[in-house]
Parts: sequence; C-alpha cells; structure tokens
Amino acid sequence: MPSLRVPTLTTPSSSRTSANTVRRQTPTLSRSMFIQTESTPNDDSLKFIPGVDVVPGGSAEFLDTRSALTSPLAIRLMGIEGVRAVFYGPDFVTVSKDSENTWAVIKPEIYSILMEFFSSGQPLFRSEEDREAAGPQDTRILETDSETVAMIKELLETRVRPAIMEDGGDIEYRGFSDDGIVQLKLKGSCRGCSSSEVTLKSGIERMMMHYIPEVKGIEQVLDEEETISLEEFQKLEQRLENKPGKKDSE
Repeated sequence: MPSLRVPTLTTPSSSRTSANTVRRQTPTLSRSMFIQTESTPNDDSLKFIPGVDVVPGGSAEFLDTRSALTSPLAIRLMGIEGVRAVFYGPDFVTVSKDSENTWAVIKPEIYSILMEFFSSGQPLFRSEEDREAAGPQDTRILETDSETVAMIKELLETRVRPAIMEDGGDIEYRGFSDDGIVQLKLKGSCRGCSSSEVTLKSGIERMMMHYIPEVKGIEQVLDEEETISLEEFQKLEQRLENKPGKKDSE
C-alpha cells in the first residue's frame, strides 16, 4: 500500500480496470447499472464501484459469515468460495479473497451478485440498528476526549480516512497511549497489505507528528488472525533464508 497521497481526479479510461453492465426491464422503467472495478495495492483485494451510494459517510467490514448476517449483500458475497472479507465504503465495495483462488474465477460471480442486489433496491442492512452498529464510531469526538485525542480523531476523519478509502480500505482509531503512541487498525484492502507499514510510518505517522506535537508515533493493532498469519509468514521467510546455508554445509 503506497504512502498517503492526495486523491486526484482521473478519467474512467485511466483508472477503471474493467466494467460490466446489467439492464433490468420493468413496465415503466429501463435502468442500466455499470459495475466498475479498481485495483488496490493489495493483490488479493478489488474495489467494486456500483455507481450508487453504498454506505454514505461511513463504512462497514465483514470478516466472517457471522458478522455478515446483518447485511443480505455481505452474506451472499461471503458465500462465494475464496472470498474471505467484504468491506463497504461510501460508494464502493471491496472484496478480499484468499491466495488459493484467482480473480478470473471469483470476479464474474461477484459482478452478478452486486448487479442483482443494487438493481433490486434492497436495503443494505437488515435493520437500521444493524446499519448504525456497523458504521465507524471511532472518530466521533466524545466529551471525555482530551484536546489531543480530539485533534487526532479530526485529522483521521478529514485527512487520513478519505485518502485511505481511495485504495479501497479504511482506518480505525483504537487509542492514544500516555507515551504519545496512536493505535490504529487497518481495514478493507489495507488489511494484510504488504505495504501497510510504509503507509503508517511514511504517511500517517509523519502527518500526525507534524500537526500534533504530542504524537510520538503510530502503532498498528492486529487481530489474532492477522498476528498468526504474520508469524507464519516470518517463519516461512526464516526457513527460506536458512535453506541455502544448509545446502552449503552439506
């Protein structure tokens, strides 16, 4: 994932990698929908843009079937073999897959489900309560927040989150420690992205420390599953590094 950047306006031909079309006929209306896709810095995540609002002014993430039960669309997407996560942004849906399945196999089914759902006019969530619970609450400024925490939340909401969403992801505020460390959680396409550390350190950390002197650094918060995956990856790297040495000794 690249360093934090200012979003720029581009034409569909330069930034959209593919598009599919579906047409629905009714007695009084002929309606077309275009589902466009954008690649993300994470090869296992794709950003799908239906051309309509998804979660205006918010986001929602589904990492398993249980959490997806609150959204009819998410539960259908999670039912596709190989899909491991679904993320809703203001006007896009990011789908993440495992490394064993290819986009050539998965993408047509995702297109079909997205087209059918958004053309039908169904609500995205089963209830308004589910919608409220799914949206980000992390940057809402509370009466109990210190001035520093309020500034951190405002910066995340107004400067960081919009740029991160350009790449099909999001960021969640998790806390601010006594020694000046901001704890953040990466979501959507940013989750598990190999360049996420670069984004945190070169982009977000530098911006935070520039505008808020009390901030001394950024720390990424990992889920248990992400921690295990990272440990397994490090073990694999270690084995690969040690392999040539063993051959030489023989």
